[in-house]
Amino acid sequence: METTVKTHDGTGTASTSAAPVELQPFLHDACLTICAPSMAVSRPDGQLAGGPDGFYHGDRRGLARLTVVAEGVPNAPISGGPDTADSASFRSVLRGLAEHSPDPAVTLERQRRVEAGELVETLIVVNAGRTSTSVQLTVRAASDLASLETVKGGRPTRDVSPERQRDGLIWADEELTVRLAAEPAPDDVRSVPATAPGADRAGGSGPGGGSGSGGVTGELSYRVELAAGGRWTATLRCTVEDERGAAFRPAPPAARAALAADAGLDSADRGLDHWFARSCSDLGSLLLADPLDADDTFLAAGAPWFLTLFGRDSLIAARMLLPLGTDLAAGTLRTLARRQGTRTDPPTEEQPGKILHEVRRDGLRVSDEIALPPCYYGTVDATPLWVTLLHDAWRWGMPAEEVERLLPHAESALRWMESHGDADGDGFLEYVDSTGRGLSNQGWKDSGDAVRHSDGRLAEPPVALCEVQAYAHEAALGGAALLRAFGRPDADRWEEWAASLKSRFRDRFWVEDAQGPYPAIALGSDKQPLDAVTSNMGHLLGTGLLDEHESRLVAERLAGPELDSGFGLRTLAEGSGGYSPLGYHIGTVWPHDTATAVQGLSRAGHHAAAESLAAGLVRASVSFDGRLPELFAGHGTALDARPAPYPAACRPQAWAAASVVAVLQAVLGLEADAPAGRLTVRPEMSAAYRPLRARGLRLGERRFGVEVDAAGTPAVSGLTGVTVTPDGPASR
Repeated sequence: METTVKTHDGTGTASTSAAPVELQPFLHDACLTICAPSMAVSRPDGQLAGGPDGFYHGDRRGLARLTVVAEGVPNAPISGGPDTADSASFRSVLRGLAEHSPDPAVTLERQRRVEAGELVETLIVVNAGRTSTSVQLTVRAASDLASLETVKGGRPTRDVSPERQRDGLIWADEELTVRLAAEPAPDDVRSVPATAPGADRAGGSGPGGGSGSGGVTGELSYRVELAAGGRWTATLRCTVEDERGAAFRPAPPAARAALAADAGLDSADRGLDHWFARSCSDLGSLLLADPLDADDTFLAAGAPWFLTLFGRDSLIAARMLLPLGTDLAAGTLRTLARRQGTRTDPPTEEQPGKILHEVRRDGLRVSDEIALPPCYYGTVDATPLWVTLLHDAWRWGMPAEEVERLLPHAESALRWMESHGDADGDGFLEYVDSTGRGLSNQGWKDSGDAVRHSDGRLAEPPVALCEVQAYAHEAALGGAALLRAFGRPDADRWEEWAASLKSRFRDRFWVEDAQGPYPAIALGSDKQPLDAVTSNMGHLLGTGLLDEHESRLVAERLAGPELDSGFGLRTLAEGSGGYSPLGYHIGTVWPHDTATAVQGLSRAGHHAAAESLAAGLVRASVSFDGRLPELFAGHGTALDARPAPYPAACRPQAWAAASVVAVLQAVLGLEADAPAGRLTVRPEMSAAYRPLRARGLRLGERRFGVEVDAAGTPAVSGLTGVTVTPDGPASR
């Protein structure tokens, strides 16, 4: 029997004696600087040096490499990383230059800023020594003009030859023109044959992602003369011009600034405060605008792979952020409503009333088996989530006239739930990939191995997920409330539909193991429960689908060590068939998943379990310097002092960042009813964070703050004329 051995060749491809295997590049040590739809991805030392590194705009890579080195001198990085979401700085010591003691004397600093379509790097060389010195500084740049899909897939790329200019370089194809200009102009601009993959990393590492082989590399060189105490500066400016245009526009700067304007948090837990501040900064950088109406903004799902509109992700993030205002929710709702399904189109899975899954400029080839069209509707949960966001935004003060204009879309979404969403008429929402090229799983856990039995056997479609039934139940009740409030028909019918769904769910989804009853993750093709113990059950809490006894059973299961890792909820219970702490949806921890459970537990009155999960997320956020990734490993506190990264996770990611606001809402026990002029504040799980002061919250157009003193007594400021409950201090 012949054995083949895989070896990593540095390009993102595993070499074998047979066919190569594409490997998605790792990101856990990458530094991302973002202003959607543009971003820079670099090594921790600031070098754009291969693998997934580069400057991207609108799903294209403008620069594949941008390295700065002092020739013939050891370059020793000593610090670096993001300063804000759209800026970063890096410093290296140029060892041996002008040194008169063991202390370093000459440093090279890179100050990076990303704007839409533009990367600006300021290079600063400082001589703090007592003697003059000189150094040859070389900037090496290359572009493959690759698609994001190619980079994400770990496929090899080829560098494009640049056109030399007096002050820099130009790369172009039929759509993209990329210019790199230096000020002052370099002493020399030349082109050299590209090195072998990975050879030009200048101290960085390039794990996977099509590092760009062949072609030529451009070099800009400077002879820098530095007197004692001297300083030299140059600016590199890379601009991308796209004839075709990105799928979505950059959000106006005013909208970015307004997203979390004046929002702040001061508590007894500095980890929570830092997570909040960092998330607010990151969320602004992920904001995009609808080209059909630039006033409507929404959050891109995450960087670097999902910097576009995702129905589910954008809706969940906007819902979590409602305590900071309803403008984002309104923009998200309208952007998706404009693209709501109007016809039955099997290739895209569009159906009348259905809310889309994602929009991309050119579609996405995930693998040889999976290829998604540019506008893809393969999701079962975005449609009920859209209705629920409209209801909740109304409760948080979205203007009535704006809500009313969207009610026809809500009615269409509700009809989809009853018809296309329940294609076989069994009373549950289910999905099946009808294209043979789409996503086999179409809930938020959309990887192919995410839905299974407790023994590890995978689900066979069609699949009815437990949390989707909860979303549908909540959407039907919320939709009924909207229809009744605005004098439209069918409110009673949707309440009856929700009650019937609740009864069916109780009869069909509950299973039992040695620890007792719990809801299965789903019903499979045979309409029997798929009995894996998963975090999905946390999404049922607070939706009205469960009664008090059922909520208690779910709370107890979530609080157990098989699911609660100490850093948040594992997606699949430890010890289950197929469990892997580094499996995308089968053992890792997703912050938004845990935050959703925290909110549901808080609403259902299970504060101890909510407090434990919230504390786990705060603990994890400290390890990630306040920027929680999309997901991380589920090994847990029993094994690790800090959570291990999931190497390919997006960071920042919209719903991971928004999770801190969801946790804060649960800590404060905030519930809004702006139409009735009421705000509920019940800080029953705030003990670990007291005293606490949250500011810049909004109920409609009114800003307010909440303070909770050391004894747990809340005080609300800024809401004159609003009734604050429960019995406690009136607004002032």
